[in-house]
Amino acid sequence: MSVIDSIIENLPEVSGPTQKRLSFKEKLKWTGIVLILFFILGMIPLFGLGYNALAQFEYFSTVLAAKFGSLISLGIGPIVTASIILQLLNGSGILKMDLTTHEGKKRFQGLQKLLSIVIIFVEAAIFVFMGGLAPAAEYAGTAVYLQLQLILVFQLFLGGMLILFMDEVVSKWGFGSGISLFIAAGVSQTIFVRALSPLPSPFNPGIATGAIPALFQSLAAGDPVTAGLMIAAVIATIVVFAIAVYAQAMKIEIPLSFGRIRGYGIRWPLSFIYTGVIPVILVSALMANIQLWARLLQNWGRPILGTFVGNSPQSGLVVWLSSPNIVSKIIKGSIVSADFAQALVYMLFMIAGCVIFSMFWVQTAGMDARSQARQIMASGLQIPGFRKDQRILEHLLNRYIHPLTIMGAIAIGFLASLADLTGALSSGTGILLAVMIIYRLYEEISKQHMMDMNPMMRKFMGGS
Repeated sequence: MSVIDSIIENLPEVSGPTQKRLSFKEKLKWTGIVLILFFILGMIPLFGLGYNALAQFEYFSTVLAAKFGSLISLGIGPIVTASIILQLLNGSGILKMDLTTHEGKKRFQGLQKLLSIVIIFVEAAIFVFMGGLAPAAEYAGTAVYLQLQLILVFQLFLGGMLILFMDEVVSKWGFGSGISLFIAAGVSQTIFVRALSPLPSPFNPGIATGAIPALFQSLAAGDPVTAGLMIAAVIATIVVFAIAVYAQAMKIEIPLSFGRIRGYGIRWPLSFIYTGVIPVILVSALMANIQLWARLLQNWGRPILGTFVGNSPQSGLVVWLSSPNIVSKIIKGSIVSADFAQALVYMLFMIAGCVIFSMFWVQTAGMDARSQARQIMASGLQIPGFRKDQRILEHLLNRYIHPLTIMGAIAIGFLASLADLTGALSSGTGILLAVMIIYRLYEEISKQHMMDMNPMMRKFMGGS
């Protein structure tokens, strides 16, 4: 492992700030710069691209923060995939790292970065050489075709590395993480277009792309089925927004006091959705990778994971990991019993996946009871009426953290799958992620930077 450690030590990285605390304006500046760069990269098409077989996977492009056919066709997929692999290896005991120590966490992050770079290159090569993103067919069988393939691989690798370093910039210089920021930006853009765009739909030129303009058009044309579908999509989106915000606001507050200053204390908050959006991001990325690999394997003549007809899964594992639009089928009168079975399997997979990844994430992100107790003790806090002992505090926190990890994961898995099954605008998972990411971002900003904001901004954020 010494060779790997040497490679990790020499990997390029974004330097962190020298000052202990960055100002609100500084963080806002770097977050804005990275966000603008993300949108610009998504508009740069790949040079030499002739056939884009991945364009049909728009659902997964939202979750992966990718724009298939652009410089960021890989999105956050390699970073999240690397995280999934390492968490599984560490959780199963195959790869043993003590994530409660600073050295263990640093090594885990270094391995994740190294694995991300490897996956970026591997996925870029697979997408191009297996026909997902291919040069124009007119060059097939010539030396130019191979040259264009290599150019496409280089561009995809470059875009993946840019996403990797942009994520580092946001994590060290901005608000939250780059992964969350890119997902929220992509989902927000999709919702805005699908809700309000007056431009004609590419699938049905006679009706607008946006649900609200399409609703009025269908009502004027006397088309109740289309109107019902548009109303259902808008209502499902609003319901998911409302439930997600409510669930995110739920928390348990543990009263703590300062040991040396009597009469003063604070409440230590533990959110109901304790691990946030990370577990559902990991599950969605896992499902997206299965679907993408299934399509590529089918094109290669080995449909191990299932088959597709057009854009629809037809057999195998991919059918059970795709969500049927139950509400749409009920409105159209085409619902069958197999759709309910498929919906149940999809929901159970989402819930189980969220629970598993939540338990892993608590350990890897320093959110377990021991790490939290150590942090509380380092702050000079203790439980009122108890002696200052980390073991007592850890025991108390365990009574809350473990149930919150499980129940919060079940709730977020249920919400994400319910949103997908009801046909909300954009992907239901994406909407849920955007709401929770933006809410967490709001909480972080209001908690850390309320005092150094502009007075108007402070009032907007709920300060006085």
